[in-house]
Amino acid sequence: MGDYLVLAFSCVLINNILLAQYLGNCPFLGTSKKMETAVGMAFAVVFVLVMAGLITWVINTLVLVKFNLAYLRTIAFILVIASLVQFVEMFLKKSIPALYAGLGIFLPLITTNCAVMGVCLINVNEEYTFLQALVSSFAYAVGFGLALILFAGVRERILLARVPRPLQDTSIALVTAGILSLTFFAFRGWV
Repeated sequence: MGDYLVLAFSCVLINNILLAQYLGNCPFLGTSKKMETAVGMAFAVVFVLVMAGLITWVINTLVLVKFNLAYLRTIAFILVIASLVQFVEMFLKKSIPALYAGLGIFLPLITTNCAVMGVCLINVNEEYTFLQALVSSFAYAVGFGLALILFAGVRERILLARVPRPLQDTSIALVTAGILSLTFFAFRGWV
């Protein structure tokens, strides 16, 4: 049990997929302007990442490795991720149209979100067991959501501040993301 807690803590804080490994920055910057959108994207990524992590682990272990087809890993993983994103998109469009509209183009971009593919590949490359893949997929997703929600909170506060013209909008967002990333590097002991 302790090993799984260490793995989860490591994935959420020490090896945060957004702020320590720099994967998934497009939706991080694009959906963090409003807290509601950031929370919605965080939940969508949690669902897609956990399901993709588990399904790709099963496909890799039971099909690709068993039949010596590891060279098809990227194609198989992309198909799984794209299918899951389509499911989430249809669900949100039907159930929560306001969130669907708020996420806009960033919802389909989960398909090409390198954080999702990165976690699937990390699970395979680290040769995790099924339970370890489940824990790491969920913890990486929680870390993604944590970083996204923290960043959205900071960005909402920045809108109330007087920011010099050359630093407004994307510039100040990138500077803020860098500072937030440095705080997560403190968990590694590098600061």
